[in-house]
Amino acid sequence: MPTTLRLPPFIAAFVLLASSSTGAEVIDEIVVRADFRGRSASELPASITVIDAQQIEERAVQHFEELVNSVPNLNWSGDGQRSRYFQIRGAGELEQYQGAPNPSVGFLIDDIDFSGIGSIATLFDMQQVEVLRGPQGTRYGANALAGLIYLQSTTPQPDWAGVAQVMVADDDAWSAGLALGGALNANETLLLRASLQQHQSDGFRNNAYLRRDDTNGRDEATARARLRWLASYNWTIDLTLMYADIEDGYDAFALDNSFTVLSDNPGRDAQRSTGASAKLLYAGWEAVSLTAISAVADSDIDFSYDADWGNADSWAPVSYDYISSNRRGRQTWSQEFRFAAAQWLAGVYAMRLQDDLDTSDRGEYYDPAYDYADSLNSSMRSMYEATNVAAFGQYEFVLGANTRFSTGLRAERRATQYVDSNGLRGNPSESMFGGELALRHDISAITTAYLVLSRGYKAGGFNLGVVPEGRRDFAAEHMWNLEAGFKSAWLENRLQLDASLFFARRDEQQVRTSFQVDAGDPASFVFFTDNAATGVSKGLEAELRWQPGMAWELYASVGLLDASFNRFVTPQVDLSGRQQAHAPDYNLAIGGRYAHASGFFGRVDLTARDSFYFDVSHDERSEAYVLANARVGFATESWSLQLWARNLFDREYAVRGFYFGNEPPDFVPALYVRLGDPRQLGVSVELNF
Repeated sequence: MPTTLRLPPFIAAFVLLASSSTGAEVIDEIVVRADFRGRSASELPASITVIDAQQIEERAVQHFEELVNSVPNLNWSGDGQRSRYFQIRGAGELEQYQGAPNPSVGFLIDDIDFSGIGSIATLFDMQQVEVLRGPQGTRYGANALAGLIYLQSTTPQPDWAGVAQVMVADDDAWSAGLALGGALNANETLLLRASLQQHQSDGFRNNAYLRRDDTNGRDEATARARLRWLASYNWTIDLTLMYADIEDGYDAFALDNSFTVLSDNPGRDAQRSTGASAKLLYAGWEAVSLTAISAVADSDIDFSYDADWGNADSWAPVSYDYISSNRRGRQTWSQEFRFAAAQWLAGVYAMRLQDDLDTSDRGEYYDPAYDYADSLNSSMRSMYEATNVAAFGQYEFVLGANTRFSTGLRAERRATQYVDSNGLRGNPSESMFGGELALRHDISAITTAYLVLSRGYKAGGFNLGVVPEGRRDFAAEHMWNLEAGFKSAWLENRLQLDASLFFARRDEQQVRTSFQVDAGDPASFVFFTDNAATGVSKGLEAELRWQPGMAWELYASVGLLDASFNRFVTPQVDLSGRQQAHAPDYNLAIGGRYAHASGFFGRVDLTARDSFYFDVSHDERSEAYVLANARVGFATESWSLQLWARNLFDREYAVRGFYFGNEPPDFVPALYVRLGDPRQLGVSVELNF
């Protein structure tokens, strides 16, 4: 049945009032930092969403996951306290309990690679968020088959300025942040920006058994420092240091799919990361510039949970208690050199990753009715290393005054080593190739059209532990993507519209699936990656931004998606022809901001998402939902006071779902979902100095 999205009356009135305003100001040009050359978004022949600092501050409270619903064809899996697994156009991981890191969606913060471990994406003092959709086979290679998410913190400026922010909200939430920056010397060649923020909340769960409301709590601290050195007319050096200490609890699943949990051993979803990057730009040659980017990161990650989600009273007279724990240490180092001229670009890239993992599963089961007992006490230690080396290039042909044709190519070699305490060893290596052909034509001074054929890739690998026969290894995956779109700006750049159509074919598509080996053991799930024959994705993305008057700013976005398997058979189900997981048919966003000259302002944001399959191991689906966020306040040049509401109408919605038997003695399979955050009301105060 078709789904109709109706605008509430106050939103319709909002739009009508805005349309009558005059005297509009011009929307600023947006530069994409994740691009090779740092071009404007209107020049890039790609489907991209850029969220600037004001939108970040007003659409979100703390974390990147709060922005996901407003980005066309971007979704996330709530398999943990904070989002770390993303899907772009239906491609992306849902979880990674064990095994080698092999992400489909790249995730970078200030050029530091946190792909697959994006829990640390807090947003205080963040300048820009970019989401590039489609394979980035030339720019980022194996870690960006589906696309790339790039976060950039605030760039240092010569004038000394700072911001102090305090927030309090229900769920016993509070945060405090301070950012400060300016020139460190008289000639303004050494610029600094530093920030520090602490955020805490209880996590929207009530543990009735332990009589606590903080077992799913959030305790998140982030520190950043950026130094820009204008060493000479030709040299610019950007240095970034960051530290994140995310000490979140993990107690999110309830037996009755509510916000009341019963676990006796609440888990943790913690990540402590230290990272640094250095970006050097040299422009002293007549026609060629040099860019060098170095980055390192060290992360300790602890992910544990109560596997039975209950306690002794829940299961009496049966004794049933299981705990699962994963401790991971990951270190990455990367180096990139690239040379760029007016029409060509060439470079090399190297990355080394080491991932050490300790897993532990413990449990006891006894059913007095059958005098049946079982126990589990297993552990495994593994070490994984991967070295990626790549060479890449681009060339642009000028076909006329208004037409450009460009081609890009990337060749990448990956070598790995793996060993674990169960005696499994492996060192697969492979070569991969990706690239793109792009045609861009300026139809007029205000409209540009583009056509792109791109090829992305993702490395193969092997599965760990007990896996179905014949599924130890899986092959590399490739994606061909054909995309056509246009970008336009009318009314002296006050009205901007971007739209694109895409068709993608995934060959040897990698899908991570699972099944439960023992119906009485909730920790006995086998997770493995397998290759589907092919997968097909097609759809549309469009974004509109309009400033009809000095006081008004309106936006709308839509993502339409049809992502399905051509043929894929798991040990339990045949998914041939079925839609892929976490790939809703549509997601919509609409909103606006009004700011009066006196300083009063208001903002409303609506997002809608269609239902989607939770996983590939079963056919259970979420429900479609619409969320509303609102914000009102008063702002001057030196301070602001804001009252805000997230999930204003307290809509219940799911961000992850499992289907399995977890309740003794019969262990009848059932759907268990993790709910998204309920309504939250808060107050924020900000001082600018």
